[in-house]
Amino acid sequence: MTSRATPEFLMRLLAFLAALVLPLTLASPAAADRTSWKWGTVYSADAKAGAWGRVTVGQSGFVVSGNVRDVPGKACSWVIIRAQSAKNGRWKTHGFYYCEPGVGTFRKSYGYVLQIKVQVCRGTAHKPTGKCSKQRTIFTQGS
Repeated sequence: MTSRATPEFLMRLLAFLAALVLPLTLASPAAADRTSWKWGTVYSADAKAGAWGRVTVGQSGFVVSGNVRDVPGKACSWVIIRAQSAKNGRWKTHGFYYCEPGVGTFRKSYGYVLQIKVQVCRGTAHKPTGKCSKQRTIFTQGS
């Protein structure tokens, strides 16, 4: 005894299979394997300095790059980046300053890290002197 499928049954089966396969075709490998994380603007306490950028995976660890904006005045804008080593858990701190009105850039390479934090301050060309933002976490391992 043989049974024949009706055209209506075949159309429903085809629609069901298409609904199963469609999400698989829309998922891209880039979405599953993130190699870059953007971080939005962090402002100093007086809002006269701001910084934003991204964290990318480099050949031997992570790279933090971004922009720092300074407003006209006598002070400089500082970006202070802290990264916790995945090897020994110690924190490394690096500061970048920009003393011209407008936007400057910065870039720092790290090995493999557990987390990275950023802080934006006002200061002189020698050191940050205050009016700092709170530290903001821009990368955490596993995120």
